Formats: sequence, structure tokens, C-alpha cells
Amino acid sequence: MRILFLNPQGNFDKNDSHLTEHPDFGGQLIYVKEVSKELAKMNVFVDIITRKIVDPDWQEFASSIDYYDESRNPRIVRVPFGGEGFLNKEKLWPYLEEYVNKIIELYKKDEITFVTCHYGDGGYSGVLLKSKTGLNFSFTGHSLGAQKLDKLNVNLNNFEDIDREYHFSQRISAERLSIKYASKIIVSTSMERFEQYSHPLYKDISEVENENKYKVIPPGVNTEIFNDNLNELDEETLTQIEIKINGLKKPFIILSSRLDEKKNHIMVVKAYSQSKELQDKANLAIFLRGIADPFKEIENLSIKEKNILEPILTEVEKAKIKDKVFFFDLRSQKALATAYKYFSRMNSVFVLPSFYEPFGLAPIEAGACGLSVVATKNGGPSEIFADGSGNLFDPFNTEDIANAIIEGLNNFDYYSKKVKKRVLNNYTWKNTAKGYLEVIEEAIKTPKFKVNESIKLDAKDLILNYLKSKL
Repeated sequence: MRILFLNPQGNFDKNDSHLTEHPDFGGQLIYVKEVSKELAKMNVFVDIITRKIVDPDWQEFASSIDYYDESRNPRIVRVPFGGEGFLNKEKLWPYLEEYVNKIIELYKKDEITFVTCHYGDGGYSGVLLKSKTGLNFSFTGHSLGAQKLDKLNVNLNNFEDIDREYHFSQRISAERLSIKYASKIIVSTSMERFEQYSHPLYKDISEVENENKYKVIPPGVNTEIFNDNLNELDEETLTQIEIKINGLKKPFIILSSRLDEKKNHIMVVKAYSQSKELQDKANLAIFLRGIADPFKEIENLSIKEKNILEPILTEVEKAKIKDKVFFFDLRSQKALATAYKYFSRMNSVFVLPSFYEPFGLAPIEAGACGLSVVATKNGGPSEIFADGSGNLFDPFNTEDIANAIIEGLNNFDYYSKKVKKRVLNNYTWKNTAKGYLEVIEEAIKTPKFKVNESIKLDAKDLILNYLKSKL
């Protein structure tokens, strides 16, 4: 069988170039890559269909076909659409029909068994493909636009400006169509199903009570990289860490999410700066990508990243804790895993302070490497750590954050052992791929049908009515 993963915004390559450096290069790329590789081991032929870019600043994405390894399965298939230069994901909407038409042309002599679609633009592409061919598809939303709209405090006064930047009118319309026509909606947790898909902007079409519509398939950890084997360490990363910490023995509080407003780094920094007990117990480590000293190199970041990092640096200087806060430049998964393992030997704690986290892959990767984990209570972590293997907190409350971190530090041995066991028993990519294979095998038995309605990407009136209802 041949399965297509539709990822118009996902710029994949075998070296995971630019991973976490840019909002378009987040956890979805790891998710799709790892599920694809595990499905390939199950004798499924997988093509990840993404965008071909011919741009001197993005040379990694210029070839039409790429592979992760010598097995040549999965394939990375890059389709030219929307011109040659790099485009942020928000600018791809007008070109998605071109993307789908190119896919149909590319596979006109091949039989496609099933299509799995990721994020709203991938889902919308699946709808377009279904309208033209009748092919069944699954939809994995990862995170939905309505939650982001709420977190950005969008209202009637600022909607037009924010919509121009984030294209909520197109994104939410695309998500609604994806939800309606998907043969299966894949979610990481039950909470994601009942919270995200019950939002007023989706609830009329989401059928959250329909057990046949949804399947919970948690993401996993690549245990070949993220594990507690201290013999598998990256020497360059070790050298960077040891030079910076210069013999310090205290545990560290680890922040490693990309610089994004919703990741909420600043609240952990504030919790640390306001707690003498935390400062006495541990140092603070912030993992970046591309810069090693933000006090000197902040101009190398994008405007959005600078806007997130500048308040952090201001807080550090104001609290006079520069000697306790360390920044590390980690540019690969191997480097990240090495840092996790190194700091686990110092009884350190990983922190995920997101406003809302649909799942939370980073904390289980950190936990697999031996760190104690504390995380936001909003979203997937409350389900992942329902057994008490991690500590949860209110991401808007610095005192609650500090208390959760202190608990993780004080009882490191208990939590680090419990979270490792939790990850190995429940969260591996092999298990994730098995879940996808079940969805595929079920969909093969489902009759195909074409979408008959006019497909128009415009949820503006729906969003405006929702915003009016909140007044």
C-alpha cells in the first residue's frame, strides 16, 4: 500500500535543517518523520508530500526527491507550487489547489491507498484531493486555529489586523472542512478531542461524541536518540556545556522550547527571579538555536524572537541573576538529547510552561533522558502525567510554577524513574505508527465519495459572530 502524508507547510529534509529555528519548523516535522519511518518498517510505502523551494537561503529543499536513509522509504517528495522562493505557512493558502493538482498529476499512474493530512493547510489539501478523486483521508490537526485566536485575545477591534497576519479566516475554514470530510480525526489525547474540537467555532460539525470519528493516538519518543544511555553523547555539546557551567554542581531548571509567545518562557524566568529558594536550589538553563550569548547576539534573531527574548534578558538583569542563568546553542536532536542526559546526572528538572499544549512531546523526550518533568496543566500534559509521573502547574501563576519545580527538584529520583517508565510503556513512535495503520486499514474498507459542495476558504463571518457573542 502507498500512503501520502500531506504537509504543504512542512519543509522536510534528512538533516532536519532549521528545526525549531522558525515557526514553520516545529514538532510536526518530527512527528511526521517518525510516524512515516515506523510505518515504512511495517512494509507500508510512505511519501511525505511537501513544497519544493528554489531559494539560495533555503537550499536544503530544492531537489524533487529526498530520503532519510538508504532504505528510500519514506520518500520526501517536493512539489513545486506558489513560485520558487520560501513562503511562510500563512502565505500558502492561495496556492494549495495548485499543490493538489500537481499531486494528482504526479500520481496519475500510481495507486494511492490513503492520505493522512496534517495541520489546517494539509487538511484542506486532503479535502481538495477528495473533491477531485474521492480518496479518503485522516486529519491530524496538531493544534487548531480557534485556540490560538483565543490566546491572542482577538476581538472585534483588532480582528482585521490580526487576520491579515495569521489568516484565521482561511485557517479556521480549512479546519472545519477537514473535520467534516475526514474519515478519521486523529488526536493525541482525549482532552484534545473534547476540548479543542468542542470549541464554538467547530462544535456544529465536529461530532465529538461520535466514537467512530476520532482515534486517540499519542505521539512518541525516538528512543534511539532520547534515552538515558550516557555512552551516546555528542562531544561538541558536552564541551559547550562544560565550558559554560565551569564546574557548577547545582541542578539546573531546563527550558528548551522554541522562542514562541505561547511557550511562555517569561513566566518561568519570573518565577525563578522571584524565588530565593529556587535560586539556592538550582541554576536556570535556556536552550536556544543559532545563538550562544543572546546578550551579545540578539540582533541575529527574527523580530518575533527578539520580542520574546528581550523581556527575558531584562528580567534577568533587573533581578541581578546573570550568574545563575545560562544559555546554550543546541542545533540538533542529538545535541538536545546529550544536554538532557548531562543535566539529568545533576538531578535537573525540565519545564514546559506553555499557555496551552495540545500534547507535549518535549517533556516526554526529556523524561526519557532521565530528567524530572514539570509542565503546564493546560492541555495534553494533564493526561500524559495523570499517573503522577510529572508535576503540573498553572502557567499564569509564578508561585505555582516555583512550587512545582521545587517539588521536582526535591524528589528527583522518584519522578525521574517514574517518568522514564511512563514513556517506555506508553509513548513510542512504534505505538503511534500502529495506531495510524489501524486507521488506514479501517479506511480501506470505507466507500470513497467525492465532496460535492463548493469549497470556499472564508470563515470571517463565523469568527466575527463568535467574537460578538463574547461581548
